[in-house]
Amino acid sequence: MRITLIHALKHSIQPIEASFARLWPDATLMNLVDDSLSADLARDGSLTSAMTERFLTLGRYAVSTGTDAILFTCSAFGPCIEAVAREQAPMPVLKPNEAMIEQAAARGHRIGLLSTFPPTLASMPREFPRGLDIVPKLVEGAMAALDRGDRAEHDRLVVAASRDLRDCDLIALAQYSMAPAAAPVAEASGRPVLTTPDSAVAKLKQLLGVRA
Repeated sequence: MRITLIHALKHSIQPIEASFARLWPDATLMNLVDDSLSADLARDGSLTSAMTERFLTLGRYAVSTGTDAILFTCSAFGPCIEAVAREQAPMPVLKPNEAMIEQAAARGHRIGLLSTFPPTLASMPREFPRGLDIVPKLVEGAMAALDRGDRAEHDRLVVAASRDLRDCDLIALAQYSMAPAAAPVAEASGRPVLTTPDSAVAKLKQLLGVRA
């Protein structure tokens, strides 16, 4: 199976490749990166029709290579990804967080949502089913630390922020780049932790009929 991974941040590549290596090592991966997407969203302040068209172009290119499924790893672009999914149906096209949201909704009611990218907290809570209590928490300074290559400081800030979510049933890490901090977050918060890459790989295997 050929899976196309489309990234708006280069930091997302290693975590999703690590999840595939553990959970689905036989998959053939193709990475497409446009790291201007996140910067342009931050500049514009909202998703635009031009941004949606850029996502559609990325989806069409992926399909032209013979891919079996597309996984976007950029969590702040939900409506753009939905447009790709509609255009490419019935091919599986996954938003980065939809599989994790399904798992979180099945396992808890009060869900701590930890993010290092402000636009994610503007869009992602609306993707959870109604009736759940979503507690958003922005990790100030973590993305900047990662941008300058300081993974240790990024993880330290994520772990520190997670302590504010101890009253939640579980904690969901919104960015793929946060996944390496899952174990220390679980230890610091005392809560179960879900990561977007592990959940997404499991969902793709299910959709494509690959045995666990």
